[in-house]
Amino acid sequence: MMKRGLGLLLIATILWGGNYICGRFLGPSLPATLLNTIRWTISTLILFGILSLNHKRLPLFKEWKKFALLGFTGIFAFSTLNYLALRSISASQAGMISAGTPIAILLFTPFVLKENISRKAWICAFISIFGVIILFQGQNNAAAGGSLLGNIEMVLACLAWGIYTVLGKKFSKEIDPLTQTAGAAFFGTIFSAISCIGTVDADMIQMNLPVILSILYVSTLASVGAYLAWNAGVKIVGASQAAPYINMLPVWTVVFGVILLNEQISLLSGIGGVITIIGAVLATMERGYFRSLFKRHTIEKRI
Repeated sequence: MMKRGLGLLLIATILWGGNYICGRFLGPSLPATLLNTIRWTISTLILFGILSLNHKRLPLFKEWKKFALLGFTGIFAFSTLNYLALRSISASQAGMISAGTPIAILLFTPFVLKENISRKAWICAFISIFGVIILFQGQNNAAAGGSLLGNIEMVLACLAWGIYTVLGKKFSKEIDPLTQTAGAAFFGTIFSAISCIGTVDADMIQMNLPVILSILYVSTLASVGAYLAWNAGVKIVGASQAAPYINMLPVWTVVFGVILLNEQISLLSGIGGVITIIGAVLATMERGYFRSLFKRHTIEKRI
């Protein structure tokens, strides 16, 4: 049973890693705003179906302010910035930067949740930040302009996720995780659709079978499928044992980027990425910090 649980956790991180690969692949075919809108329209419909099967009510109007705030930060801003970044940086690069997401959560925790952060967690944060700085320095000078913009967009995505996660934790006393996810997805989809105005032109859309299959992947397997696999794995092995497995996400992203997209990583970028991941792993192992925020970061919203 334990092996099955761990297998489900690994499957979830593999599916999430594939989202970065598809995002990079879809960059030339679809504007980031349109891609995010299509993705979350499909995911929202699936989530509504899951709610219906579980006989759960979705208080869209009663809790609209909370859902709108979560949808803007975690669904619209986070996902759109991810796809924007993947236009100019590799999936491997994006995956390594995303390893610092736990640090973004840590930074906003004292302000939103009024929780104290230990000295060890802050040290881990600075380790990861230092790793990201080194990672930036490892960019190819010939592509410095585009890479710098992509790096900034990816860091902003991590910050958006940090805000979203701590807000989700704050609202979790009143709204269960699945309901939060569905409500945030609904409003996030609306924000994404609005963002398409003035940013999407018919000439920017290139539809073919690989593009359609990639869209279906990010909307189903990389979204709801990974969500269900992760939840099932956590139920079997427990939250504390499952927490470190989220750090496999950037590892899978790098592996898939190299194998499927023939991406190359400079030595300096690789060193920076490893340092970033180490800092995040150490933070994950910080008992007082991550056990309190675990469900928000790793279970509900990586879809």
